[in-house]
Amino acid sequence: MGQRAPRRRGATRAALLAATMTASLAVGCTAHHGGSVDDGRGHGPSQSPTQSPSAGGTVAPAAGPLLAVKIDNVPAARPQTGLDSADIVYAEQVEGGLSRLMAVFATKFPKSVGPVRSARVSDLELLRQFDDPTLAFSGAQHKLLPLIDKAPLRSASPDEVASAYYRGVDKSAPHNLYLHPDKLLPSAPGAAALTTGFHYGAAPTGGKPTASRSVRYPAARFTFTWSGSKHRWLLTEDGTPTVLTNGKRVAPATVVIQYVKIRKSKYHDVLGNNTPYTETVGTGKADVLRDGRTFSVDWKRQKATDGTQFTTTDGRPMNFAKGQVWVVFAKS
Repeated sequence: MGQRAPRRRGATRAALLAATMTASLAVGCTAHHGGSVDDGRGHGPSQSPTQSPSAGGTVAPAAGPLLAVKIDNVPAARPQTGLDSADIVYAEQVEGGLSRLMAVFATKFPKSVGPVRSARVSDLELLRQFDDPTLAFSGAQHKLLPLIDKAPLRSASPDEVASAYYRGVDKSAPHNLYLHPDKLLPSAPGAAALTTGFHYGAAPTGGKPTASRSVRYPAARFTFTWSGSKHRWLLTEDGTPTVLTNGKRVAPATVVIQYVKIRKSKYHDVLGNNTPYTETVGTGKADVLRDGRTFSVDWKRQKATDGTQFTTTDGRPMNFAKGQVWVVFAKS
């Protein structure tokens, strides 16, 4: 099957499924179009130029949509591929107290990324901060499909863009589905597509010296340990150092532990486990880890189309360090 563009909102489902039926990959759940959130509000216009995570200054408007990829994060899915190229990695709690990742790529694309897994309802609210993003995911449960259909994003599941995906031989299904980003988008759009509200620059004064910090879910654990020589936070998950297929240790420059409401949604997995809903719109507290220190800050995201503002106790924007950012959502 030839290359097919990611599907936009409002495309005809039947036509797309018919066009890809013979080439579709087998996936763990119903693959489909990516979506809106509980409140049903539409995405606003393109946002103004933002700060660059690489240069720290303003840049021109983005050249195109960024790419968000849902990444499997159970032990059987590791080591993963392509995470080191992500600008931002979001970690969320899913069914059974496990974790799943959303990797966001804007400044560069890896050759491949994965394992790719299914979307969750919380992802739809989280993605509203970006202008016309492309979401790559393996599928979504049936009751979520009506919301996914209405989303202001470009969905790119295997049923819609089969030629962009392949099955690896290193793991068993469903932990072996991978994506070639360059078969979805011609090039990375640049830092201006990261309309997150994040600020980058010199660290504020203060902060608490921190050697290591952990975040626990009921069935998952993230531990970030500061490396002064690498000037990065080395990630360990469930007691095992997180190393990718290329041998690189996952080591973000900034870690945000964002305390949010995590409630039950109306959705369940195939085993009947409730799907948690992570509320990323609102206000709350967060801990920002950078330069071997922890800064206690406030966060605010007034509406879904806004980025998240992180501010210090004196009301100034909290600057992140240059490099990859991990945002781990923890229950408030």
